[in-house]
Amino acid sequence: MGTTGSAPGGARERFVVTEAERQVADLLPIEVAPALARATVEAVPFWFHTFALNRTEGIYTPGAARDHRYRVSSLPEDFAGMSVLDVGCFDGFYAFVAERRGAERVVAVDNEQYRLWVAARWGVELEGGEGFRAVHRLLGSAVEYRRMDAFALDGLGERFDLVYCFGILHRVENPLGLLRVLRARTVTGGVVMVETYGVGPEDRNGPAIRVSEPGEVYARDDFVYWGFGDGGLQRLAQIAGFSGVESLVDVEVDGHPRLMARLVA
Repeated sequence: MGTTGSAPGGARERFVVTEAERQVADLLPIEVAPALARATVEAVPFWFHTFALNRTEGIYTPGAARDHRYRVSSLPEDFAGMSVLDVGCFDGFYAFVAERRGAERVVAVDNEQYRLWVAARWGVELEGGEGFRAVHRLLGSAVEYRRMDAFALDGLGERFDLVYCFGILHRVENPLGLLRVLRARTVTGGVVMVETYGVGPEDRNGPAIRVSEPGEVYARDDFVYWGFGDGGLQRLAQIAGFSGVESLVDVEVDGHPRLMARLVA
């Protein structure tokens, strides 16, 4: 992960905005005045997602996420009439993309436990939701944000046509339980899009689920528990009540295996 370094005392670490993440961010051009764009970048102590605030001046938020191009190729081009739930939204990029592409209703939820992860890995203290709120204001967005644990989603009292579960499944202690909760929040015929940590080539096509040591996958990150093979994720999804599982993407990013699947309710 390229950076320009960090100041002493746990101050903000400056991430280089890669061309790969610019390509992702450009799917949601925000295009505010340069002064406002720069002020927004500075107002948020830590950005996870990269947002295109002013492309003419080259002003992007310095997101920590690396090369999400493999995700966006799986997104619908048209969300018209759809209700969308983004579970573990962090700064909310994918929720805002759904809104921009015509979704009728978008709810973004996060328990904001990423505050612990960011503090441990980068030494930055967050209140939670700073990036989401900043972009929400710039867009004049109608996306509804809830500070809520994924295992409490039944409290929403509604079901959704499309559910994002990006970068979360490998970070929960009970992945089968989470998939069951997501199934209950999805309409019949709806879809849950799961992106999670994968396994090595030797286990990729089998039913493997790999258990990681704390800090083994990412330094100073004790919250990556699992790596999933395609077969292992398919079996969990079927046990959780999904009728179909389609493998979408199986890639390696910066030496880390990632996979995406489309789970049909």
